[in-house]
Amino acid sequence: MWDLHVLEAAPAVWDASPSGADDVRALFFEGLPWHGRPTRVFAYCGIPETVSGERVPGMVLVHGGGGSAFIPWVQLWMSRGYAAIAMDTCGCVSGGGYENHLRHEYGGPPGWGGFAQLDEPPHDQWPYHAVADVVLAHSLLRSFAPVDPARIGLTGVSWGGYLACIAAAVNPRFAFAAPVYGCGFLGDNSAWLGEFQQMGAGPAARWLVQWDPSVYLPRVRIPMLWVNGTNDFAYPLDSWQQSYRLPPAVRTLSLQVRMPHGHGGPGENPAEIHAFAEHLLREGAPLPRITASGRDGRRLFLSYASEVPVERAELNYTIDHGPWVDRQWQTEPASLDTVHATACADLPANATAGYLNLVDARGAVVSSEHETL
Repeated sequence: MWDLHVLEAAPAVWDASPSGADDVRALFFEGLPWHGRPTRVFAYCGIPETVSGERVPGMVLVHGGGGSAFIPWVQLWMSRGYAAIAMDTCGCVSGGGYENHLRHEYGGPPGWGGFAQLDEPPHDQWPYHAVADVVLAHSLLRSFAPVDPARIGLTGVSWGGYLACIAAAVNPRFAFAAPVYGCGFLGDNSAWLGEFQQMGAGPAARWLVQWDPSVYLPRVRIPMLWVNGTNDFAYPLDSWQQSYRLPPAVRTLSLQVRMPHGHGGPGENPAEIHAFAEHLLREGAPLPRITASGRDGRRLFLSYASEVPVERAELNYTIDHGPWVDRQWQTEPASLDTVHATACADLPANATAGYLNLVDARGAVVSSEHETL
């Protein structure tokens, strides 16, 4: 339903009030019409210093619930030598940090989810505009002369991870996508079950058909890095697993025990996203690649390939039943054979689920799929 002829053209741009950071520009770019009137999208953009003729990679950064465009996130990627753009997806002007995001007169639909907007035409609902904002930000970033349009990645946190899942399907120009927490199957057991119950079965089914990432993920053809925590309150492990299995593309998992859910350090700083980007956008060493994994009885096993030495393997397991968010997880060393590039561990007799982690010399973590017993 998105017109890529429109979205893949660089949008018109207006300067906003100074960002307060010398290296980051505040701007508005032209969004799609909402209720028949023009909109503008607020964003922060930064490009690192370059020598004449140098092309740099870029990152599109998508905030989650309660958030907006964040200057520190843009600066993080600039410090790594990347151009970066972070846009607001809810019609607000960012306060620069992690609060004080006020709506502006040219804003599109407010977020998040757009559950109360379902009776409006699809092109007036939040998911439609938010995905379009991500694609337009990409089009704008790649239009800047120092930026290499073939080397731009996408990452998003929470609702931003949700949007990254859809945008990766809608706009295949991204070099990769790294959703943090966000996934599909929101109608199964996500944090928004109350919203769906309040909507009623018919409207809930209509929202899921229109806007759930599970509808779009089978179309993704770019590499994806999936980052989540074992106890995420919004995007539980079963929905996450169903989601990452859908794209017929290369996938890498990084499942952290009790990873906090939030902007700032937890969602923006994972070393795995940086390493993934360095490999795909700068020919750096890739994350360890799990070439095979599975379970034989109560033994979990995997084989891997890695250019960076793998320093340890871990078994993570739970003996609990019930909602994933409430389960307690335990971590024990797993057997690591660096000569044959394998790892294995035996699950305790009372374990109900488990998986293996590999940790390389950079401290980056990659995970096998979790197995339920």
